[in-house]
Amino acid sequence: MSESSMDPLWMNEILEAQRRAAQVATTLAAVLPLPSSGAARELIHCDGITTLYRYQPLQQRTQGPPLLIVFALVNRPDILDFDPEHSLIRGLLAAGRAVYLLDWGRPGPMDRELGLQDYVEGFLQRAVLALKPRRGGLDLLGVCQGGTLALLYASLHPAHVRRLVTMVTAADFQTDDNLLSTWVRPVDIDALATRVGNIPGDWLTALFLSLMPFRLGIQKYLGLLDHVDDREALIRFMRMERWIFDSPDQAGRAFSEYVRFCYQDNRLMRGTFLLGNQRIDLKRVSMPVLNVYATRDHLVPPSASRPLATLVGTRRYTELAVDTGHIGLYTSRKARDVAPKIARWLSGRAVKGAQA
Repeated sequence: MSESSMDPLWMNEILEAQRRAAQVATTLAAVLPLPSSGAARELIHCDGITTLYRYQPLQQRTQGPPLLIVFALVNRPDILDFDPEHSLIRGLLAAGRAVYLLDWGRPGPMDRELGLQDYVEGFLQRAVLALKPRRGGLDLLGVCQGGTLALLYASLHPAHVRRLVTMVTAADFQTDDNLLSTWVRPVDIDALATRVGNIPGDWLTALFLSLMPFRLGIQKYLGLLDHVDDREALIRFMRMERWIFDSPDQAGRAFSEYVRFCYQDNRLMRGTFLLGNQRIDLKRVSMPVLNVYATRDHLVPPSASRPLATLVGTRRYTELAVDTGHIGLYTSRKARDVAPKIARWLSGRAVKGAQA
């Protein structure tokens, strides 16, 4: 290439990108440690590796029964209170709800034999009873895998659940566009759990990132260059990175059961799900259900979530579609509207944009 053919503007852009990339490490180091962003809460119940938290109300008077949030086992629930501007929990508190969170904790080597029954009929059931739900039950909000656990619980104990919200929760685990399902279906998950015991969280992080390697890898780091001079954007980026790479290890038995029962056997769709010696019958989910899904979700695509309408027994089923991705449902600007809509639905009022 001759010197005369070089575009000075193009060369300047390359040099500027190099300069800004060189600043990233220094700038990121300057913002660490990250400032605390969590809403105020208190621990009210401990049970083995799990803890139950009560969030400090933002209103003088709360509305409705307790709202218990059940997150996935495979990630930490911090993403629900990402920062003051993007917080599902703060949004629910601002709407006057009494919010509680069941934190599953971090299983250790001695917890490898914990199964799904231990989580649903043990930890979750005891957390519900610790809240002493009055007649009519409490409200339950299950997120992703936590939505599956909430569905199992609601089918076994419908009298304890007044209203049920599922967010980015799969009902049909074998749709053609479910990348995660395609990857895990051929894996001998029982042999893996027998060999390694608890499944390392780092393995799961690597799996999730491998599903969309460019967007979740190269692209996001290149995009970071556009915000190298924006301290708040860098703080949000680092919070997200910390959350992504803070996946707890998974109890071997519970992980094996979840993958086999859901992804490999699709037992919720087929009506063959057994929890211990109890058959899960989603037709017993007779309370009102709000199913919130993300239209651009690559982990739980809409095609995996929407079949829930055909499985539950309630006639008061409502769907709310949000034009974002799996994580964007809690961290994007559009997420700001989700909490008020959930709170409105929990109060028995119609929700704009939702479909019954």
